Amino acid sequence: MANLPTIDRGHEWVARLGQRRARIVNTPKLVVEGQLTRLVGLTLEAAGCVAPIGAHCLVVNPDGGRFEAEVVGFAGGKLFLMPSSDIYGLMPNARVIPTGGASQAPVGDALLGRVLDGSGRFLDGLAPPPVQWASMSGKTINPLMRKPIREALDVGVRAINALLSVGRGQRMGLFAGSGVGKSVLLGMMTRFTNAEVVVVGLIGERGREVQEFIQEILGPEGMARAVVVAAPADDPPLKRLHGAALATRIAEHFRDSGRQVLLLMDSLTRYAQAQREIALAIGEPPATKGYPPSVFAKLPRLVERAGNDTGGGSITAFYTVLAEGDDQQDPIADAARAILDGHVVLSRRLAEAGHYPAIDIEASISRVMPQISTVRHQQLARRFKHIYSTYEQHRDLINVGAYVAGSDPAVDEARDYYPRLKQFLMQRTDEQVTLADSLQGLETVLQPRPKDSKGK
Repeated sequence: MANLPTIDRGHEWVARLGQRRARIVNTPKLVVEGQLTRLVGLTLEAAGCVAPIGAHCLVVNPDGGRFEAEVVGFAGGKLFLMPSSDIYGLMPNARVIPTGGASQAPVGDALLGRVLDGSGRFLDGLAPPPVQWASMSGKTINPLMRKPIREALDVGVRAINALLSVGRGQRMGLFAGSGVGKSVLLGMMTRFTNAEVVVVGLIGERGREVQEFIQEILGPEGMARAVVVAAPADDPPLKRLHGAALATRIAEHFRDSGRQVLLLMDSLTRYAQAQREIALAIGEPPATKGYPPSVFAKLPRLVERAGNDTGGGSITAFYTVLAEGDDQQDPIADAARAILDGHVVLSRRLAEAGHYPAIDIEASISRVMPQISTVRHQQLARRFKHIYSTYEQHRDLINVGAYVAGSDPAVDEARDYYPRLKQFLMQRTDEQVTLADSLQGLETVLQPRPKDSKGK
């Protein structure tokens, strides 16, 4: 039998094998769907599927309606999900499909001048710009690698510049009850502070304030260097929680690129309340005033992401803290005061008397002021506070006429200085006072008055 010619088909088999491998790679992964078994409040319970904490899921109604949710807990074979959108119309036995993704934050210079919601979607009606995507959690900075705070920051408010000096990279809290002027003071510092980028997080506050903040406080010039993240009070708690994390992550990106960033968050209390809603809904036991332990774990994890980094960038952060019932020992106010680098307390008594900004100098402090101010500046600030405090301690006696002049030289001095000190602390909302002018004014206001000659 004659030998048949050998045909080399190796290249054909290699090509076919490559096609099969490509088909295997492109084959969609197997997704195990679950079923919605229970809805209590805002908490969804699903059975039959597995997903990690923070994973996104798609809840699909039998009629085709779709809802987004995120895994916030699990127990046994059940997953606890929290919706990130309105769940009106959700039906029993809906399909729960894990999508595998986790929350990510849009970052980049293209965000400047834009307004986003807590999910990273743009609210201003303009086309989405080309952005980069980064993990929402950010990165942890080695505490030994952080640059110390050594540079004073001019915030344009005389009382803060002179008596509560702020350093670049510091985290400060504005503590007050409702209606005392936290947002107004925050707006003043937004306009007057020297920063390359401003990131504003409006978390859990009134929806009308978003437009007012953009148009009246930032304006076109301020908005050109700002990014606004808005998650108003009517948003689901998960979106409010993500809004604070998103604002911080955007600020981190600009800081990592070497820029000086001003982060303003109004308010830290609403962030804590959003976490309380989620934690209580999934069964975490309440602790102090209904706040579960996870709230006090999340606060420092959010705040510690601000500050100086290992390079040349910085995040100077101002957080408003709502003291419920003007109680400065409120659990969130107390926890925030312990982890921040200083606090500015606003007084309702001063606000009701028409004293703006209503800063309570006695109750306020800046923990980094000794490192960023001169010895002379510190001496003047201490003398101002001593005279002011002396008057406040004897205010009732002086007002009812029970104090006799000459009884105490310190009180006599305080009575003489007090009108000037009070005027020094007051400032119009449209008035900017530089750091240099604030120090000069502090020096001037503490100069002794020339005494009248005996012949007069």
